[in-house]
Amino acid sequence: MSSSPVSDETVHVSQSATRPAKITTVQNARCKNRHDDQSDTSDFPEGGITAWSTALGAFLIQFCGFGYSSAYGVYQAFYTQTYLTNSTPSAIAWIGAVNVFLILSLGLVSGRLLDRGAFYHLMIIGCLLQSIFLFMLSLTKPNGYYQIFLTQGIGSGVATGLTHIPAIAIVSHHFQRRRSFMMGLIVSGVSLGAIFHSIMLDNLINGRLGFANGVRASAGLTSCLLFIACLLMRTRLPPQPMAVSYTRVLQDSLTDPAYVCACIWISTFNVGFFFETFYLQLDSTLHGLRREFSFYSLAILQSGSFLGRLTVGVVSAYAGIPNTVIGCSLMSSAIIFAMICLRSVASVVLIGISYGYFAGVCIGIIAPLISHLTPEMSDIGVRMGISFAVSSLGSLVGAPICGALLSSNYIWWKPAVFAGSIVACGSIMFTCMQVILKIRQKAARVSKEADA
Repeated sequence: MSSSPVSDETVHVSQSATRPAKITTVQNARCKNRHDDQSDTSDFPEGGITAWSTALGAFLIQFCGFGYSSAYGVYQAFYTQTYLTNSTPSAIAWIGAVNVFLILSLGLVSGRLLDRGAFYHLMIIGCLLQSIFLFMLSLTKPNGYYQIFLTQGIGSGVATGLTHIPAIAIVSHHFQRRRSFMMGLIVSGVSLGAIFHSIMLDNLINGRLGFANGVRASAGLTSCLLFIACLLMRTRLPPQPMAVSYTRVLQDSLTDPAYVCACIWISTFNVGFFFETFYLQLDSTLHGLRREFSFYSLAILQSGSFLGRLTVGVVSAYAGIPNTVIGCSLMSSAIIFAMICLRSVASVVLIGISYGYFAGVCIGIIAPLISHLTPEMSDIGVRMGISFAVSSLGSLVGAPICGALLSSNYIWWKPAVFAGSIVACGSIMFTCMQVILKIRQKAARVSKEADA
């Protein structure tokens, strides 16, 4: 789920995203007469130099972090055709899959550390490591698979995972009334970053500079932006006084069938999302389309995703969250099947824009969906962290399995059928979740009438 995948699916993993609600509960219970309640709406600046500079810094973190990782399709195509010719598409896909898996799953750790007051440590260490590993990637040799896997897959994944969730959650220190809008704006940096980096990397590593100098140029730009981001961001609230028990929330979540069905849907959706993200550019290149156009296929997909994330609020308000999820998920599945028919420029543009849009809507609606399924608002951060950690399993295994089905003979219908079928099955799980919720509502209504 993701983003990207991925991506945006992680907007609210940190418990800090719901810090005001939790602080209010604790303080009201312990000390009702205190006038310095941090959750009071009047205490939030809702603007000002510090608040807006923090938002800009968080946007740059998303732009350079998950946005860079979401452009991995460029590397997938380059490695397969030029740099890692001794490796299979499946093996190459593991690099990007592990990177995304670490970004999403480390949200459980980075979110907890953020709540304990380690924001600056996470930002400095994460940004420094990301810069170092990008420069180290430029030193790797052709067919040096394990060098690339360690630097780009594991190293960059850990570095970005340390900064991704805290950079989003820090906005909750400065905004309450505008929080949802600001978080959506910051997460849009993932899509814009994917568009920018995919175009830049295509022209650098496939141009006169070549791989080594091209990666160094991108690493230099990224390092400068990350340095600026660290200077801009500031915390405002003290560390959280009480931490939510992960074990208790996990046990409650596993016994909630509706929540389990939602997590399965998110995980299966990521299988299809990263198939498109990793392989669309390679598919268009190998089908004989002009090289100059193929370079922009990933940017086209991410542009559609950006539009989807911007309009998700309007669409879900009109059709409702359940209908929006089922409709967009089924449309995404159908478009993945359409990858079998990709032959022309028009088909690439149509598939890229349409899939990007429907996938963007699905990604943008994940956080509201998990909020709806959380009975206690104090648990929302942990529940979202668990759901995104589970969803990272889909991003971890989806692209490599599709690569294995693709094989060195590039049989495109096999991975398309696999990914499309998995996404369709996920839609069925979401339908099961709806049935469970309706049964609960009916039982609650009967119980209320009996009490009356």
